[in-house]
Amino acid sequence: MVDLIAIVGPTAVGKTALSLELAEAVDGEIVSADSRVVYRGMDIGTAKPALVERDRIPHHLIDVVEPNQVLTLAEYQRRAYAAIDDIGRRGKIPLLVGGSGQYVRAVLEGWGIPKVPPNPALRAELETFAQEQGTVALHVRLNALDPIAAGRIDHRNVRRVVRALEVTLLAGRPISELQVKSPPPYRVLQIGLMRPRLSLYARIDARIEWMLAAGLVEEVRRLVMAGYGWKLPAMSGLGYRQIGLYLQGKVALQEAVQLIRKETRRFLRQQGTWFRQDDSCIHWFDLEGVEVGEVVVFVAEWLFALIV
Repeated sequence: MVDLIAIVGPTAVGKTALSLELAEAVDGEIVSADSRVVYRGMDIGTAKPALVERDRIPHHLIDVVEPNQVLTLAEYQRRAYAAIDDIGRRGKIPLLVGGSGQYVRAVLEGWGIPKVPPNPALRAELETFAQEQGTVALHVRLNALDPIAAGRIDHRNVRRVVRALEVTLLAGRPISELQVKSPPPYRVLQIGLMRPRLSLYARIDARIEWMLAAGLVEEVRRLVMAGYGWKLPAMSGLGYRQIGLYLQGKVALQEAVQLIRKETRRFLRQQGTWFRQDDSCIHWFDLEGVEVGEVVVFVAEWLFALIV
């Protein structure tokens, strides 16, 4: 049986740094569970692990599609299982690392993901409805067809609401009925990282300043010049959409930065719904009071079956 270590927690908490230390300590390799680092050429705004870090420890599921391509959740799950199994077969320890709740849960819980291909015409119709009638009205439509799915999805997450409606309408059955879970045959240890909210806010602000200094504006401009349009899902991600507003002359740069800060903090709160501190399956560590070495020792002891 493959031992799988999952490292989860909010953005900017310190998952990357811990995962590198842990991978070195247990002879592991990292499988990314971040829905944004899958795009090639989108490095700064996604806070993608640097090349020197990827040289230090092998990483998987980074730079797998172009910004105008779609990596579905089902395809991510398939690739993640393939990477985890390959790492395990080679006698190493796979580490699933990231803050994208859907990605993490899809792998750990073995979500049954409906194999309903995207329908561009239906998606456009639903997105237009949301723009004209509002996100709440779109969510009401989902609630009428599948109240279980509606209860799981925030009305502001238009992309997920549209997908749930798309699957339900095309399959003729509620998406919640199609999402049967079948956990994979792994022995899983979930490590949750946290810090006080104000500390996270400070780290987010510092990360945004680093992104700007590292060339975030130039990165977004380069993507646009390469032909990637503003409406692409990849270009609507945190940082890219807001800098896009600046490049289109709709807001000043400082206003764009404030929007990034505001939306990142909102995203942080959303992550809390995926990774709850009262979840008994997650072993939580507050990195303001715990040394990284203590977490490494905890995981090493679990691997040698000293912790059950």
